[in-house]
This record gives sequence, structure tokens and C-alpha cells, in this order.
Amino acid sequence: MVGTRAWAGRRDHGPRTTRRELLGFATVGLLAYAVDLALFTWLRGPAALGPLTAKALSFVAGCAVAYAGNALGTYRHTRPRGLRPCAVFLAVNAAGAAVQLLCLTVSHYGLGFTSRRADIVSGAGIGMALATAVRFWGTRTLVFRTEGRVGSWTG
Repeated sequence: MVGTRAWAGRRDHGPRTTRRELLGFATVGLLAYAVDLALFTWLRGPAALGPLTAKALSFVAGCAVAYAGNALGTYRHTRPRGLRPCAVFLAVNAAGAAVQLLCLTVSHYGLGFTSRRADIVSGAGIGMALATAVRFWGTRTLVFRTEGRVGSWTG
């Protein structure tokens, strides 16, 4: 609630606040990525699960780590409650994954760039950058929203 004591220091949504959010979001994202990658590797190797099952499980685990990190760290001032923020967070992350897959699909099948390097550039490079932008926007405006920022691209 804007104007209450808890929000007294949060009135400025300038570059400094956005930088702090970006840094926290990126730190949490790197941790979530590490969990996703490590779990996927283990599930494909020693656990001997199929690639889609392993990726689905590691994706959900990474989302759980990212949600907890953002809720307890980056966006702790918003105090989300109930299952709605969790569900929206999962949807935002699924949208980010879809963006990444779309970049890879367009590059590989639409443009004919079929080398391993092209797949890495389009999926893990360009796709990851665009997906991260979608996730950051969705996380700050749809999941951990504040009264003065709902629906705003700029904060």
C-alpha cells in the first residue's frame, strides 16, 4: 500500500530501484538455472529418465527455487499470499520457455540454421535474453506487483 510506513522507502521507482531488482532477479535466476541444469543432468544420467520427463521435472524445480528466491529476496517487500502468485509465476516462466523454444524453432526450421552453434546462439543466446526480459516483466508486474506498478513497463 503506497503511503504506509512499509512503503515509505519504496516510493522511488527510478533507475536505482530497477537496478537493484535486476541484480536480485539475475542472482536468483542464476541459482534457479544451476538447480535446473544439475537436476536435469542427474535425472538423465544416474536416474535414467527420458529427456522430456527429466526436463519437465527440472523446470518445475528451477521455478520453485526462482519463486522462493524472488519472494524471500528480490520482492520480499510485496508479501505475496496464496496460490495465485505461484500459479502466475509458473505461467510467466512457461511463457519465457515458450519464447526460448520459439526462437530456436524459427532459427532451426524457419531460417534453416541447423548447426549446433546456430542452435546454441538462437536458443541459449537470443532466446534466453528475450525469455529473461519476458520473465522479468511478468515477475515484477504480474506476480510481485505493487499498487503503483500494476501493468507498467517502466515501474
